[in-house]
Amino acid sequence: MEKMRDQRLFPWLHDLVEDARYGARTLRRSPAFTAVALLTLTLAIGANTAIFSLIDPLLFRDLPVRDPSRLVEFVWRYPGDPPLNFFGLQDYERYRDRNTVFSEMAGLAPSLADSPTGGEPVRGEVVTGNLFQMLGVRPALGRLLEAADDKAGAAPVAVVSWSYWKNRLNGHAGVLGAPIDIKDARLPAPLHATVVGVAEPGFSGLRPGYRPDVWMSLAAVPEAVRSRGAFSLIARLGPGASIEQARAEMRVLYQPTIAALAQRDPQWHKVELDVKPARAGLSTPLHDQFAGPLFALLLTVGVLLLLACANIGSLLLARGAARQHEMAVRVSLGAGRFRIMRQVMTESLLLAAAGSVLGVAGARAGATMLVHLVTSGVRSPAGPPDFAIALDARLLLFTAGVTTIAAVLFGLAPALAAFVSAPIAALRERAGGTQPRSRRLFGSGLVIAQVALSLALVSVSQLYVAHLGRLRDRSLGFDRDGVLLVSVNPSDRAPEQLTSLYAEAVSRLRAIPGVRSVAISGMTPISGAAGSRFVRVDGYDEPARNRRRLPLNTVSPHYFATFGTPLLGGRDFRDSDAAHPRLVIVNQAMARQYFAGRDPIGQRLWFDTETDPYEIVGLAGDAKYQDVRLGAPPTVYIYAPVFRGSASLSLRTVVAPTAIAAEARRVLAEAFGSGAVKRVTTLATQVDDSIVPERLMAMLSGFFGVAGALLAAIGLYGLLAYTVARRTNEIGIRMTLGATRGDVIVMVLKSALSLVLAGVIAGVPAAFWGKRLAAGMVEHLPAGGVAPIAVGIATLFAVALVAAYVPVRRATRVDPVVALRAE
Repeated sequence: MEKMRDQRLFPWLHDLVEDARYGARTLRRSPAFTAVALLTLTLAIGANTAIFSLIDPLLFRDLPVRDPSRLVEFVWRYPGDPPLNFFGLQDYERYRDRNTVFSEMAGLAPSLADSPTGGEPVRGEVVTGNLFQMLGVRPALGRLLEAADDKAGAAPVAVVSWSYWKNRLNGHAGVLGAPIDIKDARLPAPLHATVVGVAEPGFSGLRPGYRPDVWMSLAAVPEAVRSRGAFSLIARLGPGASIEQARAEMRVLYQPTIAALAQRDPQWHKVELDVKPARAGLSTPLHDQFAGPLFALLLTVGVLLLLACANIGSLLLARGAARQHEMAVRVSLGAGRFRIMRQVMTESLLLAAAGSVLGVAGARAGATMLVHLVTSGVRSPAGPPDFAIALDARLLLFTAGVTTIAAVLFGLAPALAAFVSAPIAALRERAGGTQPRSRRLFGSGLVIAQVALSLALVSVSQLYVAHLGRLRDRSLGFDRDGVLLVSVNPSDRAPEQLTSLYAEAVSRLRAIPGVRSVAISGMTPISGAAGSRFVRVDGYDEPARNRRRLPLNTVSPHYFATFGTPLLGGRDFRDSDAAHPRLVIVNQAMARQYFAGRDPIGQRLWFDTETDPYEIVGLAGDAKYQDVRLGAPPTVYIYAPVFRGSASLSLRTVVAPTAIAAEARRVLAEAFGSGAVKRVTTLATQVDDSIVPERLMAMLSGFFGVAGALLAAIGLYGLLAYTVARRTNEIGIRMTLGATRGDVIVMVLKSALSLVLAGVIAGVPAAFWGKRLAAGMVEHLPAGGVAPIAVGIATLFAVALVAAYVPVRRATRVDPVVALRAE
């Protein structure tokens, strides 16, 4: 019958099904073990899947265009600033026409557009007409932009994305020829374009995390705006050209720009143009801020996966020892040893598959939470990131790969142990018999590996948590609590009207119950600079090579009282200063650099493009306005008696700022119109959003560190409990011969602490390496000091004592008479 079955069916498939059914029954008979193993695998596989779902489209996934490996982008970096891919349109034309290494080059700039149906705003980009042709993107409907659309006199046209066409326009073919209104804060008035096509499915732009809905031609933007526009440039390497050749040539072509800018700012001599691969897309604030932290988290969850595999491997090994008698019976009845190994590996794969299904379900929720946290801290001209987590083939393939690796890692040891070499001895061995020395050493080695990996995880997590604590405890120069921030952009109002509107709005905001003071400013703390200019003062000769622009902020009276920044000398601005508006207040850093011990009050300063001086009337404490990680830069506060454009209104409250947010929004909407109110938040939230990478790393690494310590505790507990159970007879004999309970406690604790000590010795080098690796991936993260490792060691020893409590308690309750009777 077996021969007939082998001829009719695929025997390996039938055996696989039978192995899976038997494995499922075996796991069902051990609910406690199965629950612990599934929980461990769900955590490890889910964490790896969640982090990969974010980092894959950001770093690893190629753009869905023709030959993405040949695409490059151009990046420059001003000293002290993040890297930028912004160039003028005239730069694009010069590079396009004079280079010899690129076959094609295109430019694009983010913009905003109003929906043609009057709905919510959509993402847009102004692009050169050759972009789609260079990328090899095809139209799904109509046509795409062409080089002819860039020529003078061409009609302004636009192309919409497939997802926008299907989801927002219901796939209506009548979209061709429909008008679309372009509205951008940088534009003096809304512009108009005509939709001429729909892009093919799958193409969602060149910026990971920013999916434009509309691409508009250059003809849609006035010449005056195009000349000062900020375009990101992307190019395709020509046949035989290398990225090193492109870098060398572009640096030569960039020299005229550097020479022109360095005439006013010598710091531009330190700027170099770099050419970087763009196969995964253009650099974005999302990429710049989170690529390093997310990659570090991917390595962290990889270590967590190894730890989980070691944990389950040790549990399976102990469980396999209990099944040794079963395996010996199978061998005695004629089962091949490789067949038994396959049965054990099938059980491991079944366990890993169940854990992966639960892990993917948990990863969806975890990834959604991570996306919300990540995008809350990114500010970009293209708006907030729009990051979609897709359960696609790449993600499922990654999860399947992680599952297979996990099954092999934790299933190999018990599979080898099931390869019984002496079935007769195994059949004679009682349940309480001794375990082979090799198996005992291997089980102890797994626990030592868990402790070592846990020490590395706990140490790195402590490093991130301590770094976040230092950032939050660092003096900011202002009081972050109790301040409501409202940004307004009344672009549709005449400048002459805004003076009275701002005055009326401030008066009405001060009348809101719970509001203590109100101020207007060009920028607020940790939101960037409102501008920067060169400054000169009497008596200070600044070397040309050290000349730097100083951050500026235009502020109204009561600004310093509203933010809690102390005035150390002089006075604040007053409403009566409107008759003499050329007044400034400087901070301590500016006074130290430019006045060198002299009293700045009453001194004068000049800006580089102005001939009339400003008088310094006050000295303010240092406050951070760009980055909480860096020191406060020299800053100048300019008195602004009137505001005639976009500004931020700040309210110091004696109640929770969120309690009056709705009333403040209503007041400003009545004054400027509902569309003028752009953002309502609190100063505390704005500060927290500026350190989202650190918060993300501290939160997740802390969670993974706790999980690692817990897994080490479970592994240690499992080994000790199994050892105590196997040594019950030995303990009974020892107590019969006079050993006290204290002696038994010392024996078990000595075994536990020796394993932890061996794991610590093995884990200290890994912890030091992990600290250096983490510091290299996250900017401003200090790697020095042994405090995080010391905390990790103390944590693991404490965890070991807790894990040993139950086995110790069980060992001390062994009844010598019962143990000897069982023998």
